[in-house]
Amino acid sequence: MKHIFTTLILSISLFTLAHAQSQPYLNLESAMKIADAAQKKAISENWNVVIAILDQGGNLILLRRMDGTQIGSIEIAQLKAKTAFEFKRPTKVFEDLIKGGAVHLTTMPITAVEGGLPIFKDGIIIGSIGISGVTSAQDGIIAEAALKAAGLM
Repeated sequence: MKHIFTTLILSISLFTLAHAQSQPYLNLESAMKIADAAQKKAISENWNVVIAILDQGGNLILLRRMDGTQIGSIEIAQLKAKTAFEFKRPTKVFEDLIKGGAVHLTTMPITAVEGGLPIFKDGIIIGSIGISGVTSAQDGIIAEAALKAAGLM
């Protein structure tokens, strides 16, 4: 009986491991490439920003604050990334909805300003990016440029 139980646990563990490895994910190396592309775009425009990247579990995997960026942008970048991840859509969607009259969204725990984008690979969400430091439209430009440069958009 003990042998059967051990075999069953081992089989389930191997199946879980094989399944987990077949799912796309965002590792630190990929997050650094995305952040490098975001920083390159920001530097080209002479903008100072914070770059926050979340992994496939919605956890912070990378946070980069460019010199001269205001401290408040650290939290805002993370909140933009969190909203984009949790709702699997750009934060600009919520900004546009509120501008269009959906004021009930202001009571929800979302960050409804442009600059947050979900990151998908093979149709699966693998993380998100949040940018803060300049205008929300400029934050969005940087986030989009970073994902395009990384081949994720």
